[in-house]
This record gives sequence, structure tokens and C-alpha cells, in this order.
Amino acid sequence: MSALEKGLTATLTRTVGDDDTARALGSGSLEVLATPRVLAWCEEATCEAIAPVLEGGSTSVGTRVRLDHLAATAVGATVAVVATVTAVDGRMVAFEVVATDSDGKLLAEGEVRRVVVDVERFLARVGA
Repeated sequence: MSALEKGLTATLTRTVGDDDTARALGSGSLEVLATPRVLAWCEEATCEAIAPVLEGGSTSVGTRVRLDHLAATAVGATVAVVATVTAVDGRMVAFEVVATDSDGKLLAEGEVRRVVVDVERFLARVGA
């Protein structure tokens, strides 16, 4: 984990589809980008940011999320999600996450924390 450091980053680009809406995900009745989908994309970006430097047999698990969903986004819009490591404390990694549309409008921002774990030990603990 020595390569796990502040500044690692990843950017995802997604197009909002019908399956990404609040109505489809049960988080509302409107055909706009759902907060749970924004969160999933943010977590996906955090995973991608550190995946290249994790040791074999390791992964990360989410432990804390703070997300402010600031603007509605229509089906068909393009969304960019950027995750940047802001702190590393042992196995704990903190990320800033930011989602914007193709015009640069801020859609969501927040913080995600993940902990690096050994896959086999983690799964053994949860009985999987």
C-alpha cells in the first residue's frame, strides 16, 4: 500500500439513461438522475482511483459517504464524476467526489471514505 497517496484520481463519464432515474431506482417519482445512481458513480470513481496501486488480494470497502446532490439532470445528459484522494491514514482513504454535467455545472459534491481490506480475510469474517 505504499503507493496509496494523496492526489490519486479517476474520472468517469456516464450518460444518464432511463435506468438511472429516480423513478427507476425508487428514490422518487421523476425521470431525472437519481441520487443513489450519483452515489454509485462516485463510489465507482473512488475504486478506480486506487485500484492500480492496491496489492494483489486487496480491495477497498466503503465506510462513510457525505453527498450533496445539488442539481437535477435529465435523461440523455453526460455526467463526469471525479474522485480524488484527499487523505490516507493507514488503511483508511478519504476522497473528494465531484459530479458535473457537460456544461461544467456542478451536480453533486461530497466525501467518500473507504478502507483497504484483504479480500479473503474480509469475506471469511462475513461468512461469504
